[in-house]
Amino acid sequence: MAERLSFKVRAPKAATLFGSGQVESIAAAARGAEAELIIVDAPITPIQQRNLETATKAKVIDRTGLILEIFGERAATAEGRLQVELAHLDYQAGRLVRSWTHLERQRGGFGFLGGPGETQIEADRRLIRDRMAKLRKELDQVTRTRALHRARRQRAPWPVVALVGYTNAGKSTLFNRLTNADVMAENLLFATLDPTMREIELPGFDKAILSDTVGFISELPTQLVAAFRATLEEVISADLIIHVRDISHPDSDAQRQDVQQVLAEIGAVGEGTAPSSRPGTRSICCRAKTRRAFRRRRSGARMWS
Repeated sequence: MAERLSFKVRAPKAATLFGSGQVESIAAAARGAEAELIIVDAPITPIQQRNLETATKAKVIDRTGLILEIFGERAATAEGRLQVELAHLDYQAGRLVRSWTHLERQRGGFGFLGGPGETQIEADRRLIRDRMAKLRKELDQVTRTRALHRARRQRAPWPVVALVGYTNAGKSTLFNRLTNADVMAENLLFATLDPTMREIELPGFDKAILSDTVGFISELPTQLVAAFRATLEEVISADLIIHVRDISHPDSDAQRQDVQQVLAEIGAVGEGTAPSSRPGTRSICCRAKTRRAFRRRRSGARMWS
């Protein structure tokens, strides 16, 4: 990163989000650093993106665009690539602000009453809609497959434990330590996109299934929530949710609130759950039926958070 600028936007401008003086400061900083990419840590509209690119002579992306780029690099499985592509197309569908009238097709209709045919932007939108429809059908199949696997696990007497938390909080590292697995655990944002499950031994249980899931982030883009629904359903159906926190992070409390908000949005907490937390390395959300099972099997155990 060449430079970081912070601005207080009192009245967001419809054309550029920032005021004219702020735009000039951004453009000057970009020229001085010879920057080719400018990242805005806020959502911007397609018109704002185009106007900022015109004023700064550099590529401009917003927070959602950056997260999608990171997800695109991390996607390693076919399911992950499908989910990322669907989210990316959903994001791009509203950003076709070009107007390539010179690429219009032949006039439509008959005689002199027909208007211009399909423009390039209309063709792009149609192609995106068609591709998104195909991806949704493929992801529906993924959802059905995961539902069958969950139904099979629910018939088994083993509880499912899901590790959740803010991205880069250490979920995969903990997962590897508990299961002796070798999943990717790096100091990276969103190193894990696809859920991984392994058997673990627990006192009082024959065994349990531990699940490592995708990390959360503040203001998670709605496109990602929709596209990763099949993956997030693994968290929703878990018997026990363990919230892993990096207590050494200066924003640990804010990250905890962000994770709780995402869990509420996807329906993982609420009716039938008992979320609880305290300052520490982890907090636990446990479903009522799981609390009863733990108490039955470990009569001397004490539920804690």
